Amino acid sequence: MMWTRRIVGTLALAYALLLAGCSAVQRSLMYFPLHDLPSPVTVGVPEMEVVRLGTADGLELVSWYAGAAGPERPTIVYLHGNAGNIAGRAPKVRPFLDRGYGVLLVGYRGYGGNSGAPSEQGLIADGRAALDFLAARGVRPERTVLLGESLGSGVAVRLASERAVGAVILEAPFTSAADAGQRAYPLLPVKLLIKDRFDSLGRIDRVGAPLLIIHGEEDRVVPVAHGRRLLAAAQAPKQGVFLLGAGHNDLLRHGSAEVALEFLGRLFGE
Repeated sequence: MMWTRRIVGTLALAYALLLAGCSAVQRSLMYFPLHDLPSPVTVGVPEMEVVRLGTADGLELVSWYAGAAGPERPTIVYLHGNAGNIAGRAPKVRPFLDRGYGVLLVGYRGYGGNSGAPSEQGLIADGRAALDFLAARGVRPERTVLLGESLGSGVAVRLASERAVGAVILEAPFTSAADAGQRAYPLLPVKLLIKDRFDSLGRIDRVGAPLLIIHGEEDRVVPVAHGRRLLAAAQAPKQGVFLLGAGHNDLLRHGSAEVALEFLGRLFGE
């Protein structure tokens, strides 16, 4: 019995130390930024200019922007996922640029050489700075479209729950970062420890703009059930497209751009 108690005590101590360590470094387990940022020309979007977004907490975030071909065409605010930086999203915005839509690729704090470190409140501040930038450029809220990819879906839902926009597109969205994190680390009490929760399911019913959710049926990172739950909880008008054979990172190859363009074409009269 004594040896059993010692073993149990040792395992309990080891687990407690593991929890403490994971809690201390949890943001490094959640955000995976690339710091090197090439030029827009290098990655195939030469029409995009390098701009700087001023945040409420004093940061200047290098981002890329191309204005719309006309005042009635929408501008896409692209809020990317947790890995890489805006350069890796150039192929994803190419179809929108080719249609003459405006695009703002939002460079987050801590990504692409930007100062600061990512966090939930920080990324939301970055998103607000993006909307303020477009307003200063004369882009009307009803011609602004939030497109949130994976982690960026949490930012998009938060922004759309507090500001008027023309439409919201969510690609591979989670119900919350806590739910997604618990699946990724099933042996840890993620829901109790996580700081950056991005509770989209708790806010989606406050989004009044037309909503499109695109999710891969074979997504093994954020299962398609997340997208379906968000769709069920959202206000109308809403649409869900669940792509057969698509996973988490290959939605573009399975037609996500065509789905988004058809949705936007109906909304904005093209």
